[in-house]
Amino acid sequence: MSRPLELRPGVAAAWMLSAGALFAVMDAGMKWLAADYSPFQVATLRSLAALPLVAAWVLARGRAHTLLRVHWPLHVLRGLLSVGMMVGFVYGLARMPLSTAYVIVFVAPLMITALAVPLLGEKVGPRRWTAIALGLVGVLVVLRPTGDGVATTAGLVLVLAALCYSIAAITVRKLAMRDSPEAMVFWFLALLAVFAGSVAAFDWRPVQAAHLWVIGLVGLSGAIGQVALTQAFRVGEASQIAPLEYAALLWVVLIDLVVWQALPDGKTWLGAAIIVASGLYLIRRERVVGASHAAGSAQTPPP
Repeated sequence: MSRPLELRPGVAAAWMLSAGALFAVMDAGMKWLAADYSPFQVATLRSLAALPLVAAWVLARGRAHTLLRVHWPLHVLRGLLSVGMMVGFVYGLARMPLSTAYVIVFVAPLMITALAVPLLGEKVGPRRWTAIALGLVGVLVVLRPTGDGVATTAGLVLVLAALCYSIAAITVRKLAMRDSPEAMVFWFLALLAVFAGSVAAFDWRPVQAAHLWVIGLVGLSGAIGQVALTQAFRVGEASQIAPLEYAALLWVVLIDLVVWQALPDGKTWLGAAIIVASGLYLIRRERVVGASHAAGSAQTPPP
């Protein structure tokens, strides 16, 4: 019998912060590529660059046999949703600061909680619905549809990308009950490459030699970031390390400043504060509700 993995909060936090930094580097690379290639081609290149590394990881773990024993309909649905997520995100990255795009897609955890009600049958109380509503208000502050905000096509496409991500995340909850983590990561990248590549083929531009290092960096940072994220959840409690995901905003602000000499304006910071505060409250509330349910189950005598 294998021993349960010891929880190490400090190590888990370090892994989570590293994952956020690596994903920020990956997204910055995609923003760089988006200036010369279509969003579909960038999504395809991102997948193809990471896929060999992930395949090597699967083989090294001796888990190749799990790749074919999967629930194909859900994988295909997740692959299609991932195209909408990735292409929408890249489209937004090409047209606004990296940090502003991050602020908008930070609404995804709130969407996941809301969608879990009709799609998973979960119950959400009035406090969590209030947090969701406030988070959406934060998005409106960033978009500023009646002012000089980013309620342009790019801003709205990013909201749709967050919606695609949220629905895809719910499919992951279902897939995790039957498929291996290796299969979920591998088929996410493979199907994204196939679906996005089939569209990108109609407007494919030759890859410039000067961009090869950027593509390699995107693949490497994305693959290692996924490993770091997995390690974080292996040695830490989800409710304690999930809030650290918002620390990625600091990384992208730094990248925006150094690479593109751009910073969010005051109203974007205000919207970010509202969205992050709502998300942090939601995480805390779900931990409280989960602990309450666990305590109730422990006190209930077996039938």
